[in-house]
Amino acid sequence: MPIPAVRGADDAAVARDHARPDGPPAPAAPRAQGAHPDPVAHGSSAAPAGRAVPGARSAPGDAAAGPWGPALLGPAPTPAGDLHLVPVVPERDLDLLAGWMNDPAVAAYWELAGPASVTLAHLRAQLAAGHSTPCLGVLGSTAMSYFEIYRADLDPLARHYPARPHDVGVHVLIGGSRDRGRGVGSVLLRAVADLVLDSRPRCTRVVAEPDVRNTPSVSAFLTAGFRFSAELALPGKRAALMIRERALRGVL
Repeated sequence: MPIPAVRGADDAAVARDHARPDGPPAPAAPRAQGAHPDPVAHGSSAAPAGRAVPGARSAPGDAAAGPWGPALLGPAPTPAGDLHLVPVVPERDLDLLAGWMNDPAVAAYWELAGPASVTLAHLRAQLAAGHSTPCLGVLGSTAMSYFEIYRADLDPLARHYPARPHDVGVHVLIGGSRDRGRGVGSVLLRAVADLVLDSRPRCTRVVAEPDVRNTPSVSAFLTAGFRFSAELALPGKRAALMIRERALRGVL
């Protein structure tokens, strides 16, 4: 399954991001992405806290993650289990995602706390943008994280940094507090960046833009093989431009 367009990466708990496929350019989103939370931290990988998926299994290629349906990307073996990225279905996933967005640690950066309609409006905007794909991160048999994969070169973010054709951005949110501060975020970020680079030959870089104040998120990206490139003045925040380059995969 081709990867849809994406936007930039988030921070706070880790970051949220968008990615887009190698298809024809889609209209850019109306505003540049800011940092979004994704509680991340260092440490050992524990069993993820989220929604269990009975009978989930990993398979090569466009694998199915149990009842979650076909995966956009994965499986990716990690120390914490096999990771699949499964496209979000609002009717199925809204309650889970809205619950995460109302966690104070997440709300501080994603700013989507409130009734489920707030999260729903955000998801609809992501799906309508055409260059971003919101996904659940299913680790083993549990949906425990949220990713936005997008074409950063087609996103308003491209106005704020020297974008290259086919740059892919990523935002990530770790849903359960038990999975934050244990190094799970770094493990997932590295796996997702590798999945993007492996599936998109024309993509030479995966980018993210966590809030510079979100030191756990910035640290997670560094641990995941991203490097700090610059500090950006984005609408609503100052962001750390983090880049993972294909050419440095064997080094970082």
